Amino acid sequence: MDEIKILIVEDENIIALNIKKKLKSFGYAVPAIVSTGEEAVKMAEIISPDLILMDIMLKGDMDGVKAAEEIKKRFSIPVIYLTAYSDDKVLDRAKVTEPYRYIVKPFKAIDLRSNIEMALYRHSMQKSTDNERASCEGST
Repeated sequence: MDEIKILIVEDENIIALNIKKKLKSFGYAVPAIVSTGEEAVKMAEIISPDLILMDIMLKGDMDGVKAAEEIKKRFSIPVIYLTAYSDDKVLDRAKVTEPYRYIVKPFKAIDLRSNIEMALYRHSMQKSTDNERASCEGST
């Protein structure tokens, strides 16, 4: 089985490196860490990760919500938000992008791992259902 690739989108380098260390200890591959929404969209296309861990507040013109929205539109990659922000306004914006999970910082390593596993499982089930639906529509 191929290693699961997770893209980290986090503008605080120390936090990003800490997350990378945790992910590697769980057996995941981290092909890239990016710090802006624009880079996240580009990297999603280039490396086609299995999952994206996305901070909401990023440097640049495109925050994590806008980046997740663009990634959802263009690619079928699940996004988990990792953020220090949990107010209603941010939550309402984030909900629209249908994230697979929303984790508030600081978080425990075990919470990160269980949320990643649940998101990956949900995504695989969704892909399987979509493929079944497409094959049924093709045979009618």
